[in-house]
Amino acid sequence: MIYKIFHIIYFILIFNSVELFAEIFYVNQKNYPNIQYVIDNAYNGDTVIISEGIYKQGKIIIKKNLTIIGKGAAIIDGKDSEGSIFYVESAKVRISGLTFRNVTRTAIQDNAAIRLANSDGSVIENNKIINGFFGIYLARCDDFIIQSNKIYGNSKTESSSGNGIHLFRCTTAVIKDNYIENQRDGIYLEFVSKAIISHNKSLFNLRYGLHFMFSDGCDYENNKFEKNGAGVAVMYSKNVNMRYNYFYNNWGSSAYGLLLKDIRDGEVIFNKFYNNTVGVYMEGSNRLVFSNNDFNKNGWALKIMGNCMDNYFKRNNFISNTFDVATNSKQSYSFFDNNYWSGYTGYDLNKDGIGDVPYAPVSLFSVISSNNPESLILLHSFFIEILEIAEKVFPSLTPETLKDKKPQMKKFND
Repeated sequence: MIYKIFHIIYFILIFNSVELFAEIFYVNQKNYPNIQYVIDNAYNGDTVIISEGIYKQGKIIIKKNLTIIGKGAAIIDGKDSEGSIFYVESAKVRISGLTFRNVTRTAIQDNAAIRLANSDGSVIENNKIINGFFGIYLARCDDFIIQSNKIYGNSKTESSSGNGIHLFRCTTAVIKDNYIENQRDGIYLEFVSKAIISHNKSLFNLRYGLHFMFSDGCDYENNKFEKNGAGVAVMYSKNVNMRYNYFYNNWGSSAYGLLLKDIRDGEVIFNKFYNNTVGVYMEGSNRLVFSNNDFNKNGWALKIMGNCMDNYFKRNNFISNTFDVATNSKQSYSFFDNNYWSGYTGYDLNKDGIGDVPYAPVSLFSVISSNNPESLILLHSFFIEILEIAEKVFPSLTPETLKDKKPQMKKFND
Protein backbone atom coordinates (compact mmCIF):
# COMPACT_ATOMS: atom_id res chain seq x y z
CA MET A 1 0.00 0.00 0.00
CA ILE A 2 2.79 2.41 0.94
CA TYR A 3 4.60 1.41 -2.25
CA LYS A 4 1.57 2.35 -4.39
CA ILE A 5 1.15 5.68 -2.62
CA PHE A 6 4.82 6.46 -3.21
CA HIS A 7 4.44 5.80 -6.94
CA ILE A 8 1.33 7.98 -7.19
CA ILE A 9 3.12 10.87 -5.50
CA TYR A 10 6.15 10.33 -7.74
CA PHE A 11 4.13 10.55 -10.96
CA ILE A 12 2.20 13.61 -9.75
CA LEU A 13 5.49 15.39 -9.09
CA ILE A 14 6.90 14.38 -12.47
CA PHE A 15 3.87 15.54 -14.47
CA ASN A 16 3.63 18.82 -12.61
CA SER A 17 7.32 19.58 -12.41
CA VAL A 18 7.06 22.37 -14.96
CA GLU A 19 4.50 24.26 -12.88
CA LEU A 20 6.31 23.55 -9.59
CA PHE A 21 9.59 25.03 -10.77
CA ALA A 22 8.30 27.77 -13.10
CA GLU A 23 10.18 31.06 -12.90
CA ILE A 24 9.43 34.69 -13.71
CA PHE A 25 11.72 36.59 -16.07
CA TYR A 26 11.64 40.36 -16.54
CA VAL A 27 12.27 42.48 -19.59
CA ASN A 28 13.01 46.14 -18.86
CA GLN A 29 14.66 49.09 -20.54
CA LYS A 30 17.52 49.28 -18.05
CA ASN A 31 18.94 45.79 -17.54
CA TYR A 32 17.32 43.30 -19.93
CA PRO A 33 15.85 45.16 -22.92
CA ASN A 34 16.18 42.33 -25.47
CA ILE A 35 12.89 40.40 -25.52
CA GLN A 36 14.20 37.57 -27.70
CA TYR A 37 17.17 37.00 -25.36
CA VAL A 38 14.95 36.69 -22.29
CA ILE A 39 12.53 34.34 -24.09
CA ASP A 40 15.41 32.14 -25.28
CA ASN A 41 16.64 31.76 -21.70
CA ALA A 42 13.24 30.87 -20.26
CA TYR A 43 11.86 27.33 -19.95
CA ASN A 44 8.48 25.74 -20.61
CA GLY A 45 5.94 27.03 -18.11
CA ASP A 46 7.87 30.18 -17.24
CA THR A 47 6.45 33.71 -17.24
CA VAL A 48 8.04 36.66 -19.02
CA ILE A 49 6.96 40.10 -17.82
CA ILE A 50 7.71 43.01 -20.14
CA SER A 51 7.90 46.26 -18.21
CA GLU A 52 6.70 49.67 -19.37
CA GLY A 53 8.60 51.21 -22.24
CA ILE A 54 8.98 51.23 -26.02
CA TYR A 55 10.85 48.23 -27.44
CA LYS A 56 11.77 48.68 -31.11
CA GLN A 57 12.04 45.01 -31.87
CA GLY A 58 10.40 42.46 -34.11
CA LYS A 59 10.58 38.96 -35.52
CA ILE A 60 10.51 37.61 -31.98
CA ILE A 61 10.19 33.81 -32.15
CA ILE A 62 8.52 31.88 -29.32
CA LYS A 63 9.13 28.11 -29.29
CA LYS A 64 8.19 27.41 -25.66
CA ASN A 65 4.89 27.34 -23.80
CA LEU A 66 5.34 30.65 -21.99
CA THR A 67 3.14 33.29 -20.42
CA ILE A 68 4.13 36.73 -21.72
CA ILE A 69 2.57 39.69 -19.92
CA GLY A 70 2.91 43.42 -20.47
CA LYS A 71 2.98 45.72 -17.44
CA GLY A 72 1.96 49.34 -17.80
CA ALA A 73 2.46 50.81 -21.26
CA ALA A 74 4.67 48.06 -22.67
CA ILE A 75 4.89 48.85 -26.40
CA ILE A 76 6.59 46.66 -28.99
CA ASP A 77 7.29 48.63 -32.17
CA GLY A 78 8.07 46.62 -35.30
CA LYS A 79 8.68 49.58 -37.58
CA ASP A 80 12.30 48.79 -38.45
CA SER A 81 12.00 44.99 -38.40
CA GLU A 82 10.99 42.43 -41.01
CA GLY A 83 8.24 39.86 -40.64
CA SER A 84 5.73 39.47 -37.83
CA ILE A 85 6.47 41.02 -34.44
CA PHE A 86 5.65 37.88 -32.41
CA TYR A 87 5.89 34.50 -34.13
CA VAL A 88 4.57 31.66 -31.95
CA GLU A 89 5.51 28.07 -32.79
CA SER A 90 4.64 26.40 -29.48
CA ALA A 91 1.46 25.21 -27.80
CA LYS A 92 -0.09 26.76 -24.70
CA VAL A 93 1.30 30.26 -25.06
CA ARG A 94 -0.46 33.15 -23.35
CA ILE A 95 0.14 36.72 -24.53
CA SER A 96 -1.56 39.48 -22.57
CA GLY A 97 -1.43 43.20 -21.84
CA LEU A 98 0.92 44.30 -24.63
CA THR A 99 0.69 47.03 -27.25
CA PHE A 100 1.97 46.19 -30.73
CA ARG A 101 2.41 48.79 -33.43
CA ASN A 102 3.79 49.27 -36.94
CA VAL A 103 3.81 45.85 -38.55
CA THR A 104 5.80 45.70 -41.79
CA ARG A 105 3.55 45.59 -44.88
CA THR A 106 4.51 43.41 -47.82
CA ALA A 107 2.79 41.74 -50.74
CA ILE A 108 4.91 38.61 -50.30
CA GLN A 109 4.17 37.62 -46.69
CA ASP A 110 1.18 37.99 -44.36
CA ASN A 111 2.98 39.69 -41.49
CA ALA A 112 1.06 40.16 -38.25
CA ALA A 113 1.50 41.68 -34.83
CA ILE A 114 0.97 38.20 -33.38
CA ARG A 115 1.26 35.18 -35.66
CA LEU A 116 0.72 31.62 -34.45
CA ALA A 117 1.36 28.38 -36.34
CA ASN A 118 0.54 24.91 -35.01
CA SER A 119 -0.05 26.44 -31.60
CA ASP A 120 -2.79 24.58 -29.71
CA GLY A 121 -4.33 25.76 -26.46
CA SER A 122 -3.00 29.32 -26.65
CA VAL A 123 -4.65 32.47 -25.29
CA ILE A 124 -4.26 35.94 -26.80
CA GLU A 125 -6.01 38.53 -24.62
CA ASN A 126 -6.11 42.18 -23.59
CA ASN A 127 -3.65 43.37 -26.22
CA LYS A 128 -3.74 46.50 -28.36
CA ILE A 129 -2.60 46.48 -31.98
CA ILE A 130 -2.06 49.79 -33.81
CA ASN A 131 -1.23 50.12 -37.48
CA GLY A 132 -0.88 46.41 -38.02
CA PHE A 133 -0.86 44.74 -41.42
CA PHE A 134 -2.60 41.65 -40.11
CA GLY A 135 -3.50 41.91 -36.44
CA ILE A 136 -3.65 38.35 -35.09
CA TYR A 137 -3.00 35.52 -37.55
CA LEU A 138 -3.46 31.82 -36.73
CA ALA A 139 -2.69 28.89 -39.02
CA ARG A 140 -3.41 25.25 -38.14
CA CYS A 141 -4.15 25.97 -34.49
CA ASP A 142 -6.71 24.21 -32.28
CA ASP A 143 -8.52 24.90 -29.03
CA PHE A 144 -7.51 28.54 -28.49
CA ILE A 145 -9.01 31.80 -27.22
CA ILE A 146 -8.70 35.31 -28.66
CA GLN A 147 -10.44 37.77 -26.37
CA SER A 148 -10.62 41.41 -25.32
CA ASN A 149 -8.10 42.69 -27.87
CA LYS A 150 -8.32 46.08 -29.58
CA ILE A 151 -7.14 46.25 -33.17
CA TYR A 152 -6.84 49.60 -34.97
CA GLY A 153 -5.83 49.30 -38.61
CA ASN A 154 -4.78 51.94 -41.09
CA SER A 155 -6.07 50.39 -44.29
CA LYS A 156 -6.25 52.44 -47.48
CA THR A 157 -6.82 49.81 -50.17
CA GLU A 158 -7.81 46.14 -50.06
CA SER A 159 -4.62 45.04 -51.82
CA SER A 160 -2.34 46.76 -49.31
CA SER A 161 -4.17 45.77 -46.13
CA GLY A 162 -4.73 42.66 -44.02
CA ASN A 163 -7.37 41.28 -41.69
CA GLY A 164 -7.83 42.06 -38.02
CA ILE A 165 -8.19 38.46 -36.84
CA HIS A 166 -7.33 35.82 -39.45
CA LEU A 167 -7.87 32.07 -38.98
CA PHE A 168 -6.74 29.42 -41.47
CA ARG A 169 -7.40 25.69 -40.97
CA CYS A 170 -8.22 25.99 -37.29
CA THR A 171 -10.70 24.18 -35.03
CA THR A 172 -12.41 24.84 -31.71
CA ALA A 173 -11.81 28.57 -31.47
CA VAL A 174 -13.32 31.18 -29.17
CA ILE A 175 -13.17 34.76 -30.44
CA LYS A 176 -14.93 37.16 -28.10
CA ASP A 177 -15.05 40.73 -26.81
CA ASN A 178 -12.64 42.08 -29.43
CA TYR A 179 -12.81 45.53 -31.05
CA ILE A 180 -11.62 45.77 -34.66
CA GLU A 181 -11.65 48.71 -37.03
CA ASN A 182 -10.23 49.85 -40.37
CA GLN A 183 -8.81 46.53 -41.57
CA ARG A 184 -9.56 44.75 -44.85
CA ASP A 185 -11.80 42.19 -43.13
CA GLY A 186 -12.43 42.52 -39.43
CA ILE A 187 -12.55 38.77 -38.75
CA TYR A 188 -11.69 36.22 -41.45
CA LEU A 189 -12.18 32.45 -41.25
CA GLU A 190 -11.09 29.97 -43.92
CA PHE A 191 -11.39 26.19 -43.45
CA VAL A 192 -12.33 26.65 -39.79
CA SER A 193 -14.67 24.45 -37.76
CA LYS A 194 -16.34 24.70 -34.35
CA ALA A 195 -15.61 28.38 -33.82
CA ILE A 196 -17.64 30.62 -31.52
CA ILE A 197 -17.49 34.31 -32.41
CA SER A 198 -19.30 36.42 -29.82
CA HIS A 199 -19.57 39.97 -28.43
CA ASN A 200 -17.14 41.48 -30.94
CA LYS A 201 -17.38 44.91 -32.55
CA SER A 202 -16.18 45.12 -36.14
CA LEU A 203 -16.50 48.59 -37.67
CA PHE A 204 -15.29 50.69 -40.62
CA ASN A 205 -13.50 47.83 -42.38
CA LEU A 206 -12.83 48.16 -46.11
CA ARG A 207 -14.54 44.93 -47.07
CA TYR A 208 -16.32 42.66 -44.57
CA GLY A 209 -16.81 42.99 -40.85
CA LEU A 210 -16.83 39.18 -40.72
CA HIS A 211 -15.92 36.82 -43.57
CA PHE A 212 -16.54 33.05 -43.52
CA MET A 213 -15.12 30.75 -46.21
CA PHE A 214 -15.49 26.95 -46.09
CA SER A 215 -16.09 27.03 -42.33
CA ASP A 216 -18.61 24.55 -40.93
CA GLY A 217 -20.23 24.21 -37.54
CA CYS A 218 -19.54 27.77 -36.41
CA ASP A 219 -21.71 30.10 -34.32
CA TYR A 220 -21.61 33.86 -34.15
CA GLU A 221 -23.76 35.78 -31.74
CA ASN A 222 -24.08 39.16 -30.03
CA ASN A 223 -21.67 40.84 -32.44
CA LYS A 224 -21.96 44.33 -33.88
CA PHE A 225 -21.09 44.96 -37.53
CA GLU A 226 -21.41 48.58 -38.61
CA LYS A 227 -20.28 50.75 -41.53
CA ASN A 228 -18.24 48.04 -43.22
CA GLY A 229 -17.65 48.28 -46.95
CA ALA A 230 -19.65 45.14 -47.77
CA GLY A 231 -21.12 44.03 -44.44
CA VAL A 232 -20.76 40.35 -43.45
CA ALA A 233 -20.24 37.38 -45.80
CA VAL A 234 -20.81 33.69 -45.11
CA MET A 235 -19.79 31.53 -48.07
CA TYR A 236 -19.50 27.83 -48.92
CA SER A 237 -20.29 26.67 -45.40
CA LYS A 238 -22.86 24.59 -43.54
CA ASN A 239 -24.34 24.44 -40.05
CA VAL A 240 -23.62 28.09 -39.30
CA ASN A 241 -25.83 29.74 -36.69
CA MET A 242 -26.21 33.51 -36.40
CA ARG A 243 -27.96 34.90 -33.33
CA TYR A 244 -28.47 38.31 -31.69
CA ASN A 245 -26.15 40.20 -34.03
CA TYR A 246 -26.42 43.82 -35.16
CA PHE A 247 -25.95 44.68 -38.84
CA TYR A 248 -26.05 48.49 -39.08
CA ASN A 249 -25.35 51.15 -41.70
CA ASN A 250 -23.62 49.05 -44.34
CA TRP A 251 -24.20 51.21 -47.41
CA GLY A 252 -22.80 51.01 -50.92
CA SER A 253 -23.46 49.65 -54.39
CA SER A 254 -22.25 46.19 -53.31
CA ALA A 255 -22.97 46.39 -49.58
CA TYR A 256 -25.08 43.98 -47.57
CA GLY A 257 -25.88 43.56 -43.94
CA LEU A 258 -25.41 39.81 -44.51
CA LEU A 259 -24.34 38.02 -47.69
CA LEU A 260 -25.12 34.29 -47.82
CA LYS A 261 -23.64 32.34 -50.73
CA ASP A 262 -23.82 28.56 -51.09
CA ILE A 263 -24.52 27.76 -47.46
CA ARG A 264 -26.99 25.30 -45.99
CA ASP A 265 -28.53 24.05 -42.76
CA GLY A 266 -28.33 26.94 -40.34
CA GLU A 267 -30.39 29.50 -38.52
CA VAL A 268 -30.54 33.29 -38.51
CA ILE A 269 -32.49 34.36 -35.42
CA PHE A 270 -32.94 37.45 -33.24
CA ASN A 271 -30.71 39.65 -35.42
CA LYS A 272 -31.24 43.32 -36.25
CA PHE A 273 -30.72 44.60 -39.79
CA TYR A 274 -30.95 48.39 -39.75
CA ASN A 275 -30.22 50.89 -42.49
CA ASN A 276 -28.33 48.67 -44.94
CA THR A 277 -28.44 48.81 -48.72
CA VAL A 278 -29.54 45.16 -48.60
CA GLY A 279 -30.38 43.52 -45.29
CA VAL A 280 -29.77 39.91 -46.42
CA TYR A 281 -28.64 38.76 -49.87
CA MET A 282 -29.02 35.03 -50.54
CA GLU A 283 -27.63 32.99 -53.41
CA GLY A 284 -27.53 29.18 -53.57
CA SER A 285 -28.51 28.97 -49.89
CA ASN A 286 -30.77 26.17 -48.68
CA ARG A 287 -32.56 24.93 -45.57
CA LEU A 288 -32.07 28.04 -43.46
CA VAL A 289 -34.47 29.28 -40.79
CA PHE A 290 -34.96 33.03 -40.34
CA SER A 291 -36.89 33.82 -37.19
CA ASN A 292 -37.45 36.79 -34.88
CA ASN A 293 -35.26 39.17 -36.86
CA ASP A 294 -35.86 42.90 -37.33
CA PHE A 295 -35.47 44.36 -40.83
CA ASN A 296 -35.76 48.11 -40.46
CA LYS A 297 -35.16 50.96 -42.94
CA ASN A 298 -33.10 48.93 -45.41
CA GLY A 299 -33.10 49.56 -49.14
CA TRP A 300 -34.02 45.93 -49.69
CA ALA A 301 -34.75 43.83 -46.62
CA LEU A 302 -34.20 40.57 -48.54
CA LYS A 303 -32.81 39.69 -51.94
CA ILE A 304 -33.41 36.01 -52.62
CA MET A 305 -32.07 34.48 -55.81
CA GLY A 306 -34.03 31.77 -57.57
CA ASN A 307 -31.52 29.04 -56.70
CA CYS A 308 -32.37 29.25 -52.97
CA MET A 309 -34.59 26.45 -51.68
CA ASP A 310 -36.41 25.37 -48.53
CA ASN A 311 -35.73 28.49 -46.49
CA TYR A 312 -38.29 29.46 -43.84
CA PHE A 313 -39.08 33.00 -42.71
CA LYS A 314 -41.29 33.28 -39.64
CA ARG A 315 -42.01 35.79 -36.87
CA ASN A 316 -39.80 38.48 -38.42
CA ASN A 317 -40.51 42.23 -38.44
CA PHE A 318 -40.25 44.05 -41.78
CA ILE A 319 -40.55 47.75 -41.00
CA SER A 320 -40.14 50.78 -43.28
CA ASN A 321 -37.93 49.11 -45.86
CA THR A 322 -37.96 50.59 -49.35
CA PHE A 323 -38.50 47.06 -50.68
CA ASP A 324 -39.30 44.10 -48.44
CA VAL A 325 -38.30 41.27 -50.78
CA ALA A 326 -36.74 41.08 -54.23
CA THR A 327 -36.05 38.01 -56.36
CA ASN A 328 -34.89 37.20 -59.88
CA SER A 329 -37.34 34.33 -60.37
CA LYS A 330 -41.07 33.99 -60.92
CA GLN A 331 -40.99 30.84 -58.79
CA SER A 332 -40.27 30.82 -55.06
CA TYR A 333 -38.97 27.85 -53.12
CA SER A 334 -38.77 29.72 -49.82
CA PHE A 335 -41.65 30.00 -47.37
CA PHE A 336 -42.99 32.97 -45.41
CA ASP A 337 -45.35 32.56 -42.48
CA ASN A 338 -46.47 34.71 -39.54
CA ASN A 339 -44.28 37.74 -40.26
CA TYR A 340 -45.11 41.39 -39.58
CA TRP A 341 -45.02 43.72 -42.59
CA SER A 342 -45.41 47.46 -42.08
CA GLY A 343 -46.57 47.75 -45.70
CA TYR A 344 -49.47 45.34 -45.20
CA THR A 345 -52.84 47.04 -45.73
CA GLY A 346 -55.12 44.05 -45.26
CA TYR A 347 -57.78 43.55 -42.59
CA ASP A 348 -58.48 41.24 -39.66
CA LEU A 349 -62.22 40.72 -39.37
CA ASN A 350 -62.13 37.99 -36.73
CA LYS A 351 -59.59 39.88 -34.56
CA ASP A 352 -57.19 36.94 -34.18
CA GLY A 353 -54.14 39.11 -34.91
CA ILE A 354 -53.60 37.51 -38.32
CA GLY A 355 -54.46 39.29 -41.56
CA ASP A 356 -57.29 37.70 -43.52
CA VAL A 357 -55.63 38.45 -46.86
CA PRO A 358 -52.19 37.00 -47.75
CA TYR A 359 -49.38 39.51 -48.26
CA ALA A 360 -47.19 39.49 -51.37
CA PRO A 361 -43.91 41.17 -50.31
CA VAL A 362 -42.38 41.32 -53.80
CA SER A 363 -43.52 44.52 -55.49
CA LEU A 364 -43.52 45.09 -59.20
CA PHE A 365 -41.16 48.02 -58.84
CA SER A 366 -38.63 45.91 -56.93
CA VAL A 367 -38.52 43.59 -59.95
CA ILE A 368 -38.16 46.49 -62.37
CA SER A 369 -35.49 48.30 -60.35
CA SER A 370 -33.46 45.11 -59.84
CA ASN A 371 -33.15 44.75 -63.61
CA ASN A 372 -32.96 48.48 -64.34
CA PRO A 373 -31.38 50.40 -61.42
CA GLU A 374 -31.81 53.74 -63.18
CA SER A 375 -35.59 53.34 -62.79
CA LEU A 376 -35.24 54.12 -59.06
CA ILE A 377 -35.75 57.75 -59.99
CA LEU A 378 -39.44 56.87 -60.38
CA LEU A 379 -39.77 55.59 -56.81
CA HIS A 380 -43.03 56.74 -55.15
CA SER A 381 -44.29 58.25 -58.41
CA PHE A 382 -47.99 58.10 -59.33
CA PHE A 383 -47.17 56.07 -62.45
CA ILE A 384 -45.50 53.33 -60.38
CA GLU A 385 -48.39 53.23 -57.93
CA ILE A 386 -50.80 52.57 -60.82
CA LEU A 387 -48.57 49.74 -62.08
CA GLU A 388 -48.40 48.22 -58.58
CA ILE A 389 -52.18 48.14 -58.31
CA ALA A 390 -52.48 46.49 -61.72
CA GLU A 391 -49.83 43.89 -60.80
CA LYS A 392 -51.67 42.93 -57.63
CA VAL A 393 -54.87 42.35 -59.58
CA PHE A 394 -53.23 40.53 -62.52
CA PRO A 395 -49.75 39.27 -61.48
CA SER A 396 -47.41 38.95 -64.44
CA LEU A 397 -43.87 39.66 -63.21
CA THR A 398 -43.98 39.00 -59.48
CA PRO A 399 -43.87 35.42 -58.13
CA GLU A 400 -47.36 34.26 -57.22
CA THR A 401 -46.01 31.60 -54.85
CA LEU A 402 -44.06 34.04 -52.68
CA LYS A 403 -46.68 35.10 -50.16
CA ASP A 404 -47.12 35.27 -46.42
CA LYS A 405 -50.45 33.55 -45.84
CA LYS A 406 -50.61 34.60 -42.19
CA PRO A 407 -49.31 38.17 -41.97
CA GLN A 408 -49.31 39.55 -38.44
CA MET A 409 -51.25 42.71 -37.67
CA LYS A 410 -48.84 43.80 -34.91
CA LYS A 411 -45.08 43.66 -34.82
CA PHE A 412 -43.25 41.23 -32.59
CA ASN A 413 -41.49 42.60 -29.53
CA ASP A 414 -38.00 41.61 -28.43
